[in-house]
Amino acid sequence: MLDGLTVHPVLTLIAQRLALGILLLIAASVLIFVGTQILPGDVAQSILGQSATAESLANLREQLGLNDPALTRYFEWLFKAMHGDLGTALSNGQDIASAMGKRLGNTLFLAATAAVIAVPLAITLGLIAVRYQGRWPDRVISSITLATVSVPEFLLGYIAIFILSVKFRVFPSLATVYDSMSFFEKLNAIALPVIVLVLVVLGHMMRMTRAAILNVMQSAYVETAELKGLRKFTIIARHAFPNAIAPVVNVVMLNLAYLVVGVVVVEVVFVYPGMGQYLVDHVSKRDVPVVQACGLVFAAVYIGLNLVADVVSILANPRLRHPK
Repeated sequence: MLDGLTVHPVLTLIAQRLALGILLLIAASVLIFVGTQILPGDVAQSILGQSATAESLANLREQLGLNDPALTRYFEWLFKAMHGDLGTALSNGQDIASAMGKRLGNTLFLAATAAVIAVPLAITLGLIAVRYQGRWPDRVISSITLATVSVPEFLLGYIAIFILSVKFRVFPSLATVYDSMSFFEKLNAIALPVIVLVLVVLGHMMRMTRAAILNVMQSAYVETAELKGLRKFTIIARHAFPNAIAPVVNVVMLNLAYLVVGVVVVEVVFVYPGMGQYLVDHVSKRDVPVVQACGLVFAAVYIGLNLVADVVSILANPRLRHPK
């Protein structure tokens, strides 16, 4: 009770999810910072090389703040990150936030293109699999999607390059995009990584959609619709699927998070100028500030999309929207 007013359960749950999301992001920032600090070797030594003098190493450590306590450095880094200052790259002296902005835009473009294809296709295949449950369309769809889920992304990438780029020369093997390219030229350039990402996430989304709808199909109101003589596909699309939307949204959001966070391997295979390639390039250079910034952005995106899934699931639950 607040001043005689009852807080709606939906608002309470959403507030709890938001608070939990903030705590998870803080916990992720701690893990990212600790993980980069316990790496073997000396950061200053790796930057200056083996021929560096003791004086130059001491000056660089002082400049980077490596002599300060770890707790002090963590709070300084977190405070700056909260204000949009992700630091400066050690390898080239560039502002990380500026350099990352374009890369993040490329990754989001790739993920969004794959999602636009994968999400409606997965839901449609899930509906078809339920409609023909136990028959050959269901078996074919389930078998193909299981196979795509089981194959590693890098292997799918090399297979796609061999077939569609080397053998038939349909799409370019390298997904290089420039600002001067038109929208359709960019789509042609990223066709292969999009195909690989769609194949990777399609199976999981389709199988979860199928399972959620089959679970709802056991309900009494579905049996009533069947007794009324409605067509099977109409029952599935109009009655079962809307009530299975919450778990479907959850799995869709999880896969969208993967499309943004888990594209590192795909971007490296196709040399795509996105966040994954940016991270791998600077890991090899032991550029700790860049690794920390990329990890924090990936964590924020993943936790944010999971929060969206939680909120949608709460809003889709009629028992929470209309409590007795």
